Amino acid sequence: MTHRGSRVLHVGSLSRVEGEGALSLHVHDGTVTDARLEIYEPPRFFEAFLRGRSYTEPPDITARVCGICPVAYQMSACAAIEDACGVTVDPVIRDLRRLLYCGEWIESQALHIYLLHAPDFLGRPSAIDLARTHRAEVERGLRLKKAGNSLMELLGGRAVHPINVRLGGFHRAPTRTELRSLTEELKQALDDAWETVRWVAGFEFPDASVEADLLALTEPDTYAIESGTPTALRTDGTNTSFPVRDFTAHVTETHVAHSTALHSRLDGRVHLTGSLARFSISGRLLSPVALEAAVAAGLGDPREGAVCRNPYRSILVRAVETVYAVAEALRIIDGYEPPAHPYTEVPPVAGVGHGATEAPRGLLYHRYELDADGIVKSALLVPPTAQNQGAIEDDLRRLAQRAIGEHDPNDDELTALCERAIRNHDPCISCSTHFLDLTVVRTSGESTESAGGRDV
Repeated sequence: MTHRGSRVLHVGSLSRVEGEGALSLHVHDGTVTDARLEIYEPPRFFEAFLRGRSYTEPPDITARVCGICPVAYQMSACAAIEDACGVTVDPVIRDLRRLLYCGEWIESQALHIYLLHAPDFLGRPSAIDLARTHRAEVERGLRLKKAGNSLMELLGGRAVHPINVRLGGFHRAPTRTELRSLTEELKQALDDAWETVRWVAGFEFPDASVEADLLALTEPDTYAIESGTPTALRTDGTNTSFPVRDFTAHVTETHVAHSTALHSRLDGRVHLTGSLARFSISGRLLSPVALEAAVAAGLGDPREGAVCRNPYRSILVRAVETVYAVAEALRIIDGYEPPAHPYTEVPPVAGVGHGATEAPRGLLYHRYELDADGIVKSALLVPPTAQNQGAIEDDLRRLAQRAIGEHDPNDDELTALCERAIRNHDPCISCSTHFLDLTVVRTSGESTESAGGRDV
């Protein structure tokens, strides 16, 4: 490595990662000795201010955790509280919940693919710039997102922080005619989802592999979305499962000095949740049309053991999951008959309940302890991004090390590489401010190399 003195790279604004954070790389004699994703966004204290609230409130309150995936928080909260109260909802209500979740998957995956991730593969700095060179593609992505929003608006009352969800089901169930009114839009969305698969399959993907255990929910006969059993695919190829109620016995959270977000480990090991985990663990249970899309995308056939650990190729898996979610929405709508009542009564019971669902970014776990009057005594929320931070840092370390070993990138090149590596995993640090600070400290022998700063 060329000795150039002290260097500090500062990226003051990154609009394609949600939240406030920084990245520090420590390089000594050409070796990356440390890579830290430093999240300094103030804690939001959702778990604390849920205490003392009525058991009916968490679905609405926790929806405010995320403006991109509020349904994930609502469904996990409902599942956990219904578990505490010993209530099982009607199968039709479960289908409606899955349908609402499909809407979130469609809009969130389309947002990531077209507006956050695709610019990296096409050499564009932003989605706005991408629209200038790939107008038809961006318009297709916006149509897809709108189709997902239409499902959320009809079932949830609005696309952001839905208001029609309640314990036991919905305040109001849609009529068959109302749901069928979305059929044509969803058929167009299925065509758009297929075109998305074909489009992203043409991108160039660097070689890379996530060296972490994968964790996702599994269901016996379907690709898990709104419920399931936590299942891990270890790096040695073995699988282990455990009940949702034992989640915290396996996934442990710890404070780290460089982040206001907790880090998680699965049985003491770094793990990753999300699309790569779902596909690698349960891909064989995708619907026929989604399996066809996986093969068309170049991912292989999961029924024959195909898995995907390349974080750059996660955009392919998200495209396949979009095909799946649209087709699943059409299937549910086609067979829908309104329930006799839009919700099952959920009387309060003293106890502890556990719930987990698959947010677009990965497994989301909730736990609530209730007293006999239904007052929340304690709450625990474990989001996917908190679980993924360790794997993201490992990814950054390996990718930066390989780049430094191959051609010693300059400040701009190393910054772009790190930004792209983070976007591969689509972290949701928060849903408001968007920026990343990157600091690189290089040392050689007894000296510390200086660094200049820049804003982009």
